Amino acid sequence: MTQAKENLGSSAVSLDGLQGRSLKNGIGYVSLPGVQGSQKTYDEYVRQGRDAVAKADRTGSCGWVVDLRSDTGGNMWPMLAVVGPILGEGQVGMFVDADGKKSVWSIKHGAPYEDGKSAGWGDGQPVARSMSPVAVLTGKRTASAGEAVVVAFRGRPDTRFFGERTDGVPTGHKAYRLSDGAMLILTEVKDADRTGRTYDAAIPPDQEIAKDPRPVARHRDEVLEAARSWLLKQNACRQP
Repeated sequence: MTQAKENLGSSAVSLDGLQGRSLKNGIGYVSLPGVQGSQKTYDEYVRQGRDAVAKADRTGSCGWVVDLRSDTGGNMWPMLAVVGPILGEGQVGMFVDADGKKSVWSIKHGAPYEDGKSAGWGDGQPVARSMSPVAVLTGKRTASAGEAVVVAFRGRPDTRFFGERTDGVPTGHKAYRLSDGAMLILTEVKDADRTGRTYDAAIPPDQEIAKDPRPVARHRDEVLEAARSWLLKQNACRQP
């Protein structure tokens, strides 16, 4: 089932949007773009992504912003390999097929596993503070494998979602080549979170924040501001 979250319609994505930094008040920020391509591309994505998390955590982040607004999909496993240390250990989600059969996603030593089998890339570097509060940012472009990452954070303690509804395809697909050469793509599995809740439509945030079209608001990221405000109210990030 490992290939089930490949978004077959996407082209290779630049890694330019893969970044990490430390925000004011000790909050770590990491943004994930979509990714699809060769194994070499996935390896580079994980390398750069893990470096970005380490950079953001250099001073020991009290909490995290995980920005998935530009995560248009591709392959979910490199994404989980990047955010695994932030997600925390144990079961984080699953695929559920039409017969109810489950294929479990889990994190072990910061790396992703499917039904106990490593998805690759080895252990991830632990973040300074395990199980810190996390604000997840979503939007209309958050799709497919990006939505799988959203689902992996659903049900996690001290986690809140900000922004807009996702694209609405939190499902796994498989391609079959027909005798005439055409490709038939079928939805074979749904994503489910760690509690077992399945998703088959757009995933709404806890706090919906639509983009403000006014010119004065163009340089303000209201979604990020709301996420920071919430994090600073959590015990781990509350200022003395």
